[in-house]
Amino acid sequence: MNLIFLDWVVIIVYLLISVFIGVFLVKHKNVNITDFFVAGRSLPWWLLGTSIAATWFATDAPLAVTALVRTKGIYSNWLWWYLGTGIIMMVFFYAKNWRRAEILTDAELIELRYSGNSASTLRAFTAGFYGIFKNCITLGWVILAMLKFSSVMLGWSAEFALVITLTFALLHTLISGIKGVVILDMFHFTVGTLSTIILAIIILINVGGPKELSNKILASADAPPAVLDMMPNISNIGSIEMISFICLIGVLWLGQAQGDGFIVQRLFSAKNEKHAIKASLWFAVASIVILTWPWIVVGLGSIILLPISTAPAELIADPELAYPMMIAKVLPAGLKGLLVAAFMAAFMSTVDTHLCWGASYMVNDIYKRFIRKNASDKHYLLISRLSIVLLLLLSGITAWQMDSISNAWIYIIEVMSGVAVIGMLRWYWWRINAWSEITSMVSALLLANGLVLLNGLYKAGLINEGLINKLSILYQDEYSLIRATIILVVSTILSLIVTLLTKPVNNAHLIEFYKKIRPRGFWGPISNQVKNINNSSKEIINSWTGFALGILFLNSTLFSVGHLVIGNYLISFLLLIIGLIFGRFTILKLEKIFTTNN
Repeated sequence: MNLIFLDWVVIIVYLLISVFIGVFLVKHKNVNITDFFVAGRSLPWWLLGTSIAATWFATDAPLAVTALVRTKGIYSNWLWWYLGTGIIMMVFFYAKNWRRAEILTDAELIELRYSGNSASTLRAFTAGFYGIFKNCITLGWVILAMLKFSSVMLGWSAEFALVITLTFALLHTLISGIKGVVILDMFHFTVGTLSTIILAIIILINVGGPKELSNKILASADAPPAVLDMMPNISNIGSIEMISFICLIGVLWLGQAQGDGFIVQRLFSAKNEKHAIKASLWFAVASIVILTWPWIVVGLGSIILLPISTAPAELIADPELAYPMMIAKVLPAGLKGLLVAAFMAAFMSTVDTHLCWGASYMVNDIYKRFIRKNASDKHYLLISRLSIVLLLLLSGITAWQMDSISNAWIYIIEVMSGVAVIGMLRWYWWRINAWSEITSMVSALLLANGLVLLNGLYKAGLINEGLINKLSILYQDEYSLIRATIILVVSTILSLIVTLLTKPVNNAHLIEFYKKIRPRGFWGPISNQVKNINNSSKEIINSWTGFALGILFLNSTLFSVGHLVIGNYLISFLLLIIGLIFGRFTILKLEKIFTTNN
């Protein structure tokens, strides 16, 4: 599809406004890397929560969600809905701890929590693992999605659009640091979300409304079975699909529970603990409820407007192209340009976030910690900007090697599942040490790449062909979430064994950590040595109660919107009322926690 003159005017005006906001409107002098990476810890909750959600709204998410709905059905969105439970746990248990730590990266927490050479080694490994390896994979699939989107929307100029948007994201990140990033994210999120909602409304109008959408899909021979179901069919309890769903909601959500990476970087930037907690809750609502359904509507609408029986070969081969093809099909001139601009902006907001976050590891946890410890602030700012450029180049190379967004998602779920439980336990059990985390990370990496490991063992003659054939079944695509659960369980067990076989962290070091963070849980041997710290049991009760209420609130509102878009109005209304009630109780629990902390 070729955009007309009006569309290009809208795109250019939007980008010019973004330039003005990101470069000229943001008045923030970066004196040191604390200013550059966490904005001097001065940002409000609404800005931070929106910024996190804006990073989620990259070009990869709408494309992947549309493809999942088109090929499997609404319930397939549990591939990321499950994260809502983990985010709510972060709200009540971890957001305040991250802000209390007063650090620049989650890798820096390692030497705050542990001591000795093992802690230093783990910090460097974590910085490389998250800041370079995981970060480049994430940016790789985001770049891949932008190329797919642009190939449909812009045709011959796909690569040109990619270069323009990457250049802008790079420049304003280099100039303004995290404060410029989050302020521009606010603009991108607002325009991007409104644009996707408008697209969803136009699609609903084109098909005759929510009820007609449901009726036409159910009558379509091109629709997958149970396409409108929001939960997998429980009668298929023994199926791979149902077992995978149970793995997601039962175990794998733990991977998001304490947060990591760019999410906690935002929490480090909060004015105080209260703002960090509120930012986490707003992020949960914005990302899981608000962003989800407009994309799902596009996926459902594509079944009717771009049926498989008459779809072009490109779409049949790659269903992730359905989203940009729907934009091209249903939007009028002007709005088409606005949505293209919004996607370019969403892409930029994700890129600049990941560049800023990844560079913080490279500078704070590798360069400053191990290479040059006592340089000037000006020198570290220079290295920060050079690190951003290097990360962008590495991410481009990673994108070149990818062909599927959803497969990259699943691979990251597998790798991160192995470190989930031990990462949580370091806050709640004094006995966890650096070797615990090293074991979880190494075992997760080995198991996630187990097929390569198995082939290596086979070639070395250490296992026979029959055994490798049996074990290789687990590495088939349909077993991916079951595999991730196995990785979580095995990595956790190995880590706990290593914990008990190795020495605990130095006692004096643990006391200092306890004084600073005031953690809950199994800290008896340490808390008994510390006086004048109020760890009220009321906060623990309020946190667990708030966690349960928060899950009910989030899922009630999520499904309320879902039933609205498929025409089940009464169910939608009842779920909305239930969601509002649980939402009010959730806020009351948070207020009690704030009062207890003060």
